[in-house]
Amino acid sequence: MNQKLMKQEKLLNYINGEWVEPSTEKFTAVKNPANKETLVQVPLSNKEDVESATESAKKAQKNWALVPAPQRAEVLYRVGLIMKDRKEHLSQLLTMENGKVIEEARGEVQEGIDMAFYMAGEGRRLFGQTTPSELKDKFAMSVRAPVGVVGIITPWNFPIAIATWKSFPAIVAGNAVVWKPATETPIMAFELAKIFEEAGLPNGVVNVVFGSGSSVGEAMIEQDDIRVISFTGSNNVGRNIASKCGQKLKKVSLEMGGKNAVIVMDDADLSLAVEGILWSAFGTSGQRCTACSRVMVHESLKNQLEERLLNEMAKLSIGNGLDETIKVGPIINQGGLDKIKSYIQIGRNEGAKLLAGGYVMENGAFAKGHYFAPTLFTDVSPDMRIAKEEIFGPVVSLIPIKSLEEAIEINNSVEYGLSSSIFTRDVNKVFQAQRDLDTGIVYVNAGTTGAEIHLPFGGTKGTGNGHRDSGLAALDVFTEWKSVYVDFSGKLQRAQIDVE
Repeated sequence: MNQKLMKQEKLLNYINGEWVEPSTEKFTAVKNPANKETLVQVPLSNKEDVESATESAKKAQKNWALVPAPQRAEVLYRVGLIMKDRKEHLSQLLTMENGKVIEEARGEVQEGIDMAFYMAGEGRRLFGQTTPSELKDKFAMSVRAPVGVVGIITPWNFPIAIATWKSFPAIVAGNAVVWKPATETPIMAFELAKIFEEAGLPNGVVNVVFGSGSSVGEAMIEQDDIRVISFTGSNNVGRNIASKCGQKLKKVSLEMGGKNAVIVMDDADLSLAVEGILWSAFGTSGQRCTACSRVMVHESLKNQLEERLLNEMAKLSIGNGLDETIKVGPIINQGGLDKIKSYIQIGRNEGAKLLAGGYVMENGAFAKGHYFAPTLFTDVSPDMRIAKEEIFGPVVSLIPIKSLEEAIEINNSVEYGLSSSIFTRDVNKVFQAQRDLDTGIVYVNAGTTGAEIHLPFGGTKGTGNGHRDSGLAALDVFTEWKSVYVDFSGKLQRAQIDVE
């Protein structure tokens, strides 16, 4: 461990502006996936800690909601400036706990910086609507009101970006937050909590409770005073959260992954398509919900695309992401490796042809970490499990197609609907694809990754439940609409009745 970067031996929960021991007094080790070295000890909290954090948030929220929104925004501006000043420090810590290469870590921290400044701008907007009334001498408008206490549950693959997508709009809208970060990547939460504190956020407006989903996450769902749960993670867990929140009539926002496809048409710029596929499939070692895991390639280009992908995949440098020359980092943990490995056998059993990779990298320095070779299957049919199920690793399946219509049908046939991409020079095909691809995000002549914070992020079908992170749409999760009618006629006027 780099002692200059991380001086803590163990982390503590952050409740009401204080760093406190978990009531369980239990901790677990956080390990660097690149070399399995212990970075820090993280609390394994329980229901009591969630109750304490929720009580703190509830008290703080009442006063925070009365702070004018432009003043709330000033805190986010300061958060953004501090993050910008510490970008390299945060990026290196992120690479150490998550494994993604340093270039990507810098991009993720920048995403958080961008989100701070963007959502701070909403402090002078938070627009509602003013409308004419149907009655004389009456004024009508709608305004956004905070929900109260919100619970956010964030994943390990983007431990600071997704946290900012959720916490920043919640804060500027006048809510207080109880946050459960992923146990695998708690250091970013620790650092962000310190930044909130330094930026002047009042005690209790953000509370961080470390621990497992089965303990801390479940307790957050059961807490009646937490009125919103915003979750990013697996489909199975998200469905469970939605079911339990439904029983309590809680608002719930879910982002639950994808099985994203790149379509390569016969008129595509093949060199550009190869670049886009490599970046989308093997960036973050394929461990992102927008990763490209399917490529529908026109049959006339199939052999050429295979050859070019194999040539470029052979050049990918794999290792510890702190090395600036590395392009593919480790898998998060042994469980992740085991899942990816199991899908390799599934693909073989189904009759797919393995062209490259397909194995755990265990020789030499790789034995110290969790590494999986970038993998390419070809001659994959749309009904194979490797073409339908989320693997969450550096595995790509090539599916030959004869037409754009066939590609769209295959794209839309899976459970998920997050991101899709098409490479073509034909503007007619571009507009047909963006209309007919059933995904929340569509890219043209780019890979399946690269979302920007001022647009909504999320998808259709099994990817989510209709809400969006990022952009203005994020405010809908953390606010309630309130309609206000002001009658200055001095008499009772009845809508729909006294209109003549």
